[in-house]
Amino acid sequence: MEIVHSVCALDCPDCCSMLVQVENGRATRLRGDPDHPVTRGFLCGKVAQYLEREYSPDRLLYPQKRVGAKGEGRFTRISWDEALATIATQLTNVSRQYGPEAILPYSYGGTLGMLNGAGMDRRFFHRLGASRLDRTICATAGAAGLTAANGLRYATEPEQFRQSKLIIAWSANIHGANVHLWPFIVEARRNGAKLVVIDPIRTRTAALADRHFAINPGSDLALALGLMHVIIGEKLYDADYVDRYTNGFDALHKRVASYPPERVAALTGIAAPDIVQLAREYATTHPAAIRVNYGVQRSEQGGAATRAIAALPALVGSWREPGGGLQLSTSQAFQFNRAGLEMPELQNRSALGREARIVNMSLLGKALTEMADPPVKAMVVYNSNPAAVAPDQNVVLRGLRREDLFTVVLEQLQTDTADYADILLPATTFLEHTDIYFAYGHYYMPLARPVVAPPGEARSNVDTFRALAIRMGFDDACFRDTEDDMIRTLLSSGHPFLDGITLDRLEREHFVRLNVAPEGEPFLPFAQGGFGTPSGKCEFGAETLEYTPPVESRFGDAALRGKYPLELISSKHDDSMNSTFGNRAGVDEETSVLHLHPADAGPREIRTGDRVRVFNDRGSLLLKAQVNGVVQPGVARAPSTRWLKRASDGRNANALTSDRLTDMGGGPTFYSCLVQVERCGD
Repeated sequence: MEIVHSVCALDCPDCCSMLVQVENGRATRLRGDPDHPVTRGFLCGKVAQYLEREYSPDRLLYPQKRVGAKGEGRFTRISWDEALATIATQLTNVSRQYGPEAILPYSYGGTLGMLNGAGMDRRFFHRLGASRLDRTICATAGAAGLTAANGLRYATEPEQFRQSKLIIAWSANIHGANVHLWPFIVEARRNGAKLVVIDPIRTRTAALADRHFAINPGSDLALALGLMHVIIGEKLYDADYVDRYTNGFDALHKRVASYPPERVAALTGIAAPDIVQLAREYATTHPAAIRVNYGVQRSEQGGAATRAIAALPALVGSWREPGGGLQLSTSQAFQFNRAGLEMPELQNRSALGREARIVNMSLLGKALTEMADPPVKAMVVYNSNPAAVAPDQNVVLRGLRREDLFTVVLEQLQTDTADYADILLPATTFLEHTDIYFAYGHYYMPLARPVVAPPGEARSNVDTFRALAIRMGFDDACFRDTEDDMIRTLLSSGHPFLDGITLDRLEREHFVRLNVAPEGEPFLPFAQGGFGTPSGKCEFGAETLEYTPPVESRFGDAALRGKYPLELISSKHDDSMNSTFGNRAGVDEETSVLHLHPADAGPREIRTGDRVRVFNDRGSLLLKAQVNGVVQPGVARAPSTRWLKRASDGRNANALTSDRLTDMGGGPTFYSCLVQVERCGD
């Protein structure tokens, strides 16, 4: 028996360092690394069970080709040689007939590993001249809003939350989706801190909070403006910090004047006295921290809402204090040499000979069914399951069913998207390959080596795209790079945050803190300004902060509201990871329900356990009702993301979501969605 270090690769801010017990070449136990300052010796419930996936009898072991109709999921085994030859031939033919931009890669956060998530694959598609994918489906609106305000996506360290006296979890289900921040909050509360949750859903975190404000979906910008109205009106802001380190205060003052608590109460559903009290507490409690998460930005004004929330710490000067500030993402502090890894200059050597067009992944349905000049004729999917996770699902599925669309899927299990593949390739898990990672919830960079051998003929994404490049005849030296070559390239950015962090050091230490602050000192990114905006100051941007209710909301389009009176939130299920664990029976049970308030269930004669139909103009799905206190009147919740093949009607909540985009960043508006619900027969 031996204990080997590894890293959880899943799309989570915690990026846990883990210890793997290996016996006779087989992993037998996973546990959190007790030496990691954030992981602190434990894993979430999702990953603690990961060996079920690792050794699942449903693992894909060999390349396969489709023998049934698209969507049936019937395949026959082939060799890697036949698979690579088929893919190379098909991509070559598409490129010659329609141009290489007719080929679309589709990937997202199935792994946060730099090599297997954005390494050899990017080189391959750049050299091919394929369309570039705008990876918007999760975080771009929030990132755009945060960048507009601060210029840099830096954040308060999780370790500093133990020093906070007031913590606002704004659309952040910390206990369910960021659990390694939770012990620091527990420590803070033992020392007298208060936890306030702002969320339309009564999440695990909300149930444990001192106060939960059940905000109306999509009204976060209005609340932020209302808080600023009180803070500025009562002169509770930090005048010195505002004067030194911000731009646009006078315009902000004018903007928030039209958002008094009474108006904001009507828009948000939060009582006016509560808005006043929260504003006063936030401005006068030191230190105060905000943990805002991406639920805020899954509405039409998600970018502006994030920008307004990001302005609050600058307004009250809480960036000065350890335990103050705001956390959305730490990702930009990982100043890798991404250009050296991805090599966009290879596009100049492609058949296209220039930068390729960009396709927004949140508009996949339109891309597959409407795009022209050229149309999408081939798609390669990896690290994602678009059949389940992409918005406007029925249009996406119509596109995936096209017989003239050649589709390749790299996967570990036979997902809904895999069922539509022409060629299905077996992929390794994070326990089976080398990678280096970034975190978006802390500042520790980890390295992982394989701890067990891949089963069957599974290959890493790096190996697969390297082999495809060779089969396509690409003779560029970069396609012969090893994983270690690529890691060294990533680390050679010249940025001071990475100074002294080498592959050899990562091998020895397993994880290394970025050089964001001297050893033993807290990282206070904006204590003395230093914002990454052109002015070097926090940009309030009042001209971008006028609140308009989402089209699909209680105060939006009246005609739509008349037909579809409930606001649907398809928020993440606590024990899943988007669709990653949708094969688990327990996860399927929890994602097959619709939460309703008694005030909405009663008139519809719906009781807990009833089968219900949820529908709008885009589609419908069947779920099982749970009538409880999870949602407020007028709101319904369908936890995501269910595997379609496990549903009797082959649909999940994305059959109802639209492809309407956010105000910034081109992100999806998953949480601006109106529906009607009716009871089905027994």
